[in-house]
Amino acid sequence: MKKIFNFSPGPASLPYEVLKKAQNEFTNWHNLNISVMEISHRNNEFIKLMKDIKNNLRELMNIPFEYEILFCQGGARTQFSAIPMNLLYYDETADYANIGHWSNQAIKEAKKYCKPNIINPVRKKNGIYYIEKIENWNLNDNTKYIHYCPNETIEGIAINEEPKLKNKIVVADLSSSILTKEINIKNYGMIYASVQKNIGPAGLTIIIIKKDLIINDIKKKRKELPSVLDYQIILKYNSMFNTPPTFSLYLSGLVLKWLKKKGGVKYIGKINKKKAELLYSTIDSSDFYINKISNNNRSITNIVFHLKNPKKENLFLKKAQENGLMYLKGHKMIGGIRASIYNAMPIEGVKKLINFMNDFEKSYL
Repeated sequence: MKKIFNFSPGPASLPYEVLKKAQNEFTNWHNLNISVMEISHRNNEFIKLMKDIKNNLRELMNIPFEYEILFCQGGARTQFSAIPMNLLYYDETADYANIGHWSNQAIKEAKKYCKPNIINPVRKKNGIYYIEKIENWNLNDNTKYIHYCPNETIEGIAINEEPKLKNKIVVADLSSSILTKEINIKNYGMIYASVQKNIGPAGLTIIIIKKDLIINDIKKKRKELPSVLDYQIILKYNSMFNTPPTFSLYLSGLVLKWLKKKGGVKYIGKINKKKAELLYSTIDSSDFYINKISNNNRSITNIVFHLKNPKKENLFLKKAQENGLMYLKGHKMIGGIRASIYNAMPIEGVKKLINFMNDFEKSYL
């Protein structure tokens, strides 16, 4: 079978050895003679699996015990509504940074529950896009929290600095950057991430939230808050108020073990940085390929670029696919090429893409 490299932005590639292990256990998990997809989530073996996932995530991300870990469904998009409904009372509002598509989607949902203070920190100078430093953002003193997405997968633009805001709760959508590099959890009040890019298959969203942000005053809570979105209820029922996505949890657990075996977030962060540097270096050393993001704000997981001659992009994608380089087409909003190189993408795949890019340039310059 021809070896391919999957550059999809999500659902994204999973580690091969994890898929093989899942294949071997598919019909007989833990010698129970049934699949993990068939077992009750009330079974002791599955409850232990949930505990192991939390413990491994805590270890990998150095999560303090004043933070709770919740497992939710509906993808990160569901949290666009759940966050203001859980964290804001009726008369409160929040800051929202508009950095790209997913930031904008979060803002649209927030407008249903409050009047967000919208910050637009993306700038353009000499045709290059960059983001103002967080310390220069015009935050409102009266808002409850600041929400932002540090890595925008569609535009390939990112905030690579950590937020250090002493008097503001920081809420971050880390769907495309969780576990790709070390972060200090204490800089955040809440982070959330759908798992289908760096952790597992679609269907699961992880929330890491300070305990004191989970509202306990029922009288002040929004009456329209659905029970399945209520962080207090999710915590009370150990993320099993309704049946959890058992297979997504199982595979996510395997990926976390894989990451620990590899050397953890510190190790994978170095690999991710190297992969991105190699690919950006290829783009920057060529007049054939173009990236319009400043060095400080380039994503290390979603490298977006165009060909100088856009008419050749479809041919590029066709030839890339013939060479086993799959799903490189840029988002329809942006066009061009997008190489998503999350944790599971080996450096071998990035080098093969670079070799193809060099050969394509020589052939079609």
